[in-house]
Amino acid sequence: MVRIAILDITRCKLKRCSKECYRFCPKVRSNIEAIIFEESKPRVVEALCIGCGICVKKCPFSALTIVNLPDELEKECSHRFGPNAFKLYRVPTPSQGVVLGLLGQNGIGKSTAIKILSSEIKPNLGNFSNPPEWGEITKHFRGSILQNYFLEMSQDNLRVVHKPQYVDRMPQVFSGKVCDLLEKLPKADKLDEIARLLQLEPVWDRTLDVLSGGELQRVAVAAIVCNEADVYLFDEPSSYLDVKQRLEVARVIRSLKDENKTVIVAEHDLAILDYLSDQICLLYGEPGAYGVVSQVHGVRAGINIYLQGFISDENVRFRKEAIIFHVKPPTISSGAGETILEWEKLEKSYAGFTLKAEPGEVKKGEVVGILGPNGIGKTTFVKLLAGLEKANKGRTSATHELMVSYKPQYISSEYDGSVEELLRDVGKDKFSTSWYNSEILQPLNVKKLLDRNIRQLSGGELQRVTIAACLSREAQLYLLDEPSAYLDVEERLSVARTIRRMIENKNATAFVVEHDVVAQDFIADRLMVFKGESGVKGLANPPTTLRFGMNDFLKEMRVTFRRDPTTRRPRVNKEGSRTDRYQRKIGEYYYIAETSK
Repeated sequence: MVRIAILDITRCKLKRCSKECYRFCPKVRSNIEAIIFEESKPRVVEALCIGCGICVKKCPFSALTIVNLPDELEKECSHRFGPNAFKLYRVPTPSQGVVLGLLGQNGIGKSTAIKILSSEIKPNLGNFSNPPEWGEITKHFRGSILQNYFLEMSQDNLRVVHKPQYVDRMPQVFSGKVCDLLEKLPKADKLDEIARLLQLEPVWDRTLDVLSGGELQRVAVAAIVCNEADVYLFDEPSSYLDVKQRLEVARVIRSLKDENKTVIVAEHDLAILDYLSDQICLLYGEPGAYGVVSQVHGVRAGINIYLQGFISDENVRFRKEAIIFHVKPPTISSGAGETILEWEKLEKSYAGFTLKAEPGEVKKGEVVGILGPNGIGKTTFVKLLAGLEKANKGRTSATHELMVSYKPQYISSEYDGSVEELLRDVGKDKFSTSWYNSEILQPLNVKKLLDRNIRQLSGGELQRVTIAACLSREAQLYLLDEPSAYLDVEERLSVARTIRRMIENKNATAFVVEHDVVAQDFIADRLMVFKGESGVKGLANPPTTLRFGMNDFLKEMRVTFRRDPTTRRPRVNKEGSRTDRYQRKIGEYYYIAETSK
């Protein structure tokens, strides 16, 4: 078994210790000495590590770990970025007239695979010091669809367009108006229909530098779809979008299949990926160290395999525990029943926007999910409950004075200090307990970030730390606004599970604003559905049952869900399918009769 040692320099305190972590192991000593203060992020220390584990046991700061590499896949290495750098095994296999979805954790190689297929990265087959030519690359993939794919690419006969992961960089590439960008594209005849579906009319004459993240995302998708190409690649097309926008983007992307195009999509929203894809490739491994691309699976089987954590045809287990969904909406804890907060008919007005909320109440021990389009007043309502905003009409009332813990929608890294200092300050004496370690640090995967400075964290890392800080506070009411932003599938479901467990254990109450329908299904006891006109007026309906709320919301979205018989996860029905037509006929948009009994 080939092994590598990973050194997290942010946790390393070599200036304060006797370098015991590696002085006993001459195999890795030279590498560690060379990079020890090179940069402030985890690095792979490779070469001659024998996996003895001495360095791991000797380091008192848990800065070193040993990772086993799949040596049986060495012949299938597709790309290596350099010495002590990430390694990708295999490449997803595209097919004409098929939408292929990529599913995996952050840092596991999805974006790298897409860049290889878009020719932004030329695969070096692991030989970074002497990269092979196209002839050797096509020979390596002989006997597969990829051989012809890379042959066409090497001869410039393959037209590929790629929507990158980070759309906020678009204004740096193009500085004009939205109309100037889109009207120059080849498929101008489709532009009016796509602009209508993606709601681009309000931003048509605006410059890209003033657009929000969601607006940039929709413009980027429109720009790719209106291009003339053989292969269309989309990296996380649902980021920054609400549920309705995600579904419309999914419909637009899937329409490329009707033109017999090759489409590949990397996505974290399981419902959208399920709706979009015909086939699935899973990516597993060690984030930041190596990633392995699985063989192609059907969309249902592929997502179920990912949730179960075991690929039977490759005999690989990449997760210890399976992710299980509730057959029915989760039951409220035994302590639930006492009303903790209620509100009258509320009204909050701004210049050009008005939010009205119907009277409602919440009880101890329940999680209330909030669903609705962007710009409809969800964040405003949460701020009213948090006391950060005051209503123009109406008021809220609690049975006693409530302590509130609030995680805002837009998180910042203004705190000047380490993650541990922040969580110690918030969690007080609880921070040092085994309960805190097992209930917050480990489930949210925050433990290895404790020595990192808040300002050095990525978006996903900062999100997890902010959620941990919110749940660490002693409160009776927890308000979390879009906690799954920047997180991958496993992190989203782990966050949902942690929130549920904390609310039940504390017998507290939580409101969770979330656009991921699968995450809402996993976490919520009841739902509040927001309707209205984005940016103009919003109406907050009172909390209702998960089934009724989802039915109401999905009917508005013009989509139906069913339950997977194996994992019980919600699945989006393909439009016009027999199940879709039947559920619309009986008015069951969320639960089919079998699971609603």
